[in-house]
Amino acid sequence: MRARGLSKRFGTLLAVNEVDLSVPRACVYGFLGPNGSGKSTTIRMLCGLLTPTAGEIEVLGLKIPEQAEELRRRIGYMTQKFSLFEDLTVRENLEFLAAVQDIPKTSAAERIDELVEQYHFQDRQKQLAGTLSGGQKQRLALAGAVIQKPELLFLDEPTSAVDPESRRDFWEKLFDLADAGTTILVSTHYMDEAERCHRIAILDHGALVADGTPLELTAALQGRTVLVEAAQPRRAQQALVAVPGVLSVAQIGNSLRVLADKNGDVASRIRSALSAAGLQAEVGASEPNLEDVFVSATGGRSDDDRQTKADAA
Repeated sequence: MRARGLSKRFGTLLAVNEVDLSVPRACVYGFLGPNGSGKSTTIRMLCGLLTPTAGEIEVLGLKIPEQAEELRRRIGYMTQKFSLFEDLTVRENLEFLAAVQDIPKTSAAERIDELVEQYHFQDRQKQLAGTLSGGQKQRLALAGAVIQKPELLFLDEPTSAVDPESRRDFWEKLFDLADAGTTILVSTHYMDEAERCHRIAILDHGALVADGTPLELTAALQGRTVLVEAAQPRRAQQALVAVPGVLSVAQIGNSLRVLADKNGDVASRIRSALSAAGLQAEVGASEPNLEDVFVSATGGRSDDDRQTKADAA
């Protein structure tokens, strides 16, 4: 999947701004970004549901949106909101989706049996989908999205409403699909999920601000993260947010995680600021993580800073 100069406007709002993407086959590619950053809009353009204002898209060798109808027979799509029929049973939902995909009845029955076992619905085939738990609904939605064995799977924040154990199980299913050759593009707000991806893209205000493997992205922040152990962490945090070059100060338990805007003697500046405030603390280097990457890439801005942007993206 390739996109070059991909842009989308909604009136005066530039929701996606000249995004370039390259997603290799059988890759789990993560999409991160604050609310309104353009993730969902980009996904909809890539799968042919939304026409771009500018740019070129090629997916599975097809030009999009010109060949979007042909593409839809080769992809799966799943949103964060449960979109199946709650008044149909588990099996009836899968049968309906097979019929929509024009899968012959004999083949459909075999495929549904396979999915029922693979996604652990053997004892729930006759249960109404509306009575399933959040995690079970997401598993059923994923089973429905892959019923035609898609080459490419789009997932738009698929685990936002499920518990950690269900999320872990869901991701195991994604890696099974990737191992079988399916390419997966998944948007998420969870850093632990992002760490699982083969590659990650971060969008902010519609622009691509980071792209690489988790290891590449965290390695680029070496020397910019500091851990502060202070007896009075709240006071220490107040003293550090004003230090020049400090992007963020996050409290984790009794510790403070500090991210600087560039390499340099940030630890020395932090010690000086704490000493000037009459605070005692231990200051040491810390390994960067994906949360640091996210904050650095988005400039440390909060969702509140983006409220002037429409949430249509």
